[in-house]
Amino acid sequence: MSLFLEPEKPHAVCLPFPAQGHINPMLKLAILLHHRGFYITFVNTEYNHRRLQKSGAAGSNSPDFHFETIPDGLPQADSDNTTQHIPSLCDSLKENGLAPFRKLLVKLNSSPEGIPPVTCIVSDAIMSFAVVAADEIGVPCVCFRTTNACCFLCNKYLRKLIEKGIIPVKDSSYLTNGSLDTTVDCIPNLNNLRLRDFPAVIRTTDINDPMLNFAMEETERISKASAIIFNTFDALESEVLNALSPLCPPVYGIGPVHLLVNRLQENSLKFMGGNLWKEELGCIEWLNSKKPNSVVYVNFGSVTVLTPEQLVEFAWGLANSKKNFFWIIRSDTVVGESANFPSEFVEETKERGLVARWCPQEQVLNHPSIGVFLTHCGWNSTIESMSYGMPMICWPFFADQFINCRFACTEWGVGLEIDNNVNRFEVEKIVRELIDGEKGKSLKNKAIEWKKKAKEATEIDGSSNLNFDNLVKNVLLSRKTA
Repeated sequence: MSLFLEPEKPHAVCLPFPAQGHINPMLKLAILLHHRGFYITFVNTEYNHRRLQKSGAAGSNSPDFHFETIPDGLPQADSDNTTQHIPSLCDSLKENGLAPFRKLLVKLNSSPEGIPPVTCIVSDAIMSFAVVAADEIGVPCVCFRTTNACCFLCNKYLRKLIEKGIIPVKDSSYLTNGSLDTTVDCIPNLNNLRLRDFPAVIRTTDINDPMLNFAMEETERISKASAIIFNTFDALESEVLNALSPLCPPVYGIGPVHLLVNRLQENSLKFMGGNLWKEELGCIEWLNSKKPNSVVYVNFGSVTVLTPEQLVEFAWGLANSKKNFFWIIRSDTVVGESANFPSEFVEETKERGLVARWCPQEQVLNHPSIGVFLTHCGWNSTIESMSYGMPMICWPFFADQFINCRFACTEWGVGLEIDNNVNRFEVEKIVRELIDGEKGKSLKNKAIEWKKKAKEATEIDGSSNLNFDNLVKNVLLSRKTA
């Protein structure tokens, strides 16, 4: 009989913000930590846990990777298949998130043999109450920012913009009269940034606007975190990461996290899904039947909504381009109603168009038949697209999507923006140009360059892999000091 007890596993509690674009990267990060020997508790809200079980994604426990839930504090929704109102979620979790999370940590630390004590917390950066909870039990808390570093740097300077009288805007006319084209020059390493490129929280006339203040407060509260991590890589945002370093706890770029996961050896957790909608896998067979670089992939993410008029304009733009398209349309994509296409459009495109509710996006973006990605420019979609060498048509909707669009189009050279007031003629023109034209070839070449750099960052001696090693060794496995 051995006289030595096997050391307990480190135990990471992973807490994503309860929206699709936050759950996916956090789940990838949890899988990476599990691969490094961590026991994982992944915490969903009750509402989203039901959705994940319904979609057939993550939800079943394994011996050292299990799921827990906390309430989100919102009234029971009428349906388990729609995206919750993001401002309401932000407000509710800010006010009501700490108590149930604290209770969960007590439960985990008093669990029977088999569950090791919690040794660290990895929280979404807009769930800053986790920093308080971690401090109470004396463990490090790392905050995972699921936007790019540029967006976070903008948020760090929101109060400066208020001091200068730049925001909030004077009245609603400022949102349409060209004032958003004003250049902001007070943020280091973000040159020639226009007000319209800032996160959407600045588009308000009210200094007490809840989302503006939420963005500022959450950005400031995580200054007490043990570290801040970004799903980005050094070559992509080195100047911005350097600008953040003196303003924040230690900063680590560890992305693209999906490429780090893809490098792992085969195991039961590698392909664990976190999609809140059931994936329609038949799309891959349809894509297999199409020629290389011939399909427009259209997906506006998990939150963006279109008016019926915008839906029709996009539809006829795609139809008139005469190109193949694969379009993701959620059940709640169209404001106030289901997505109904004109019968003429359906007939016109039946041989070259496919519509689905949801899909395995990485697999789609990496498919040889896809030629361009028409996207809302959410950060997951942006970095996934670049990591697979895919040029983008950019139509930002809210939050950080405006600055993602700006950098994709002007700094990284992989995107072309489409006017917010979408019309079928512009859609047709841009689709044709990016599938067949010289501009499309140029963007494709640049996207392939970024694909190579993203791959290099996640190799054994790459910046993101080394940063992840340092995060684990220097932060997550360290004992928190006062």
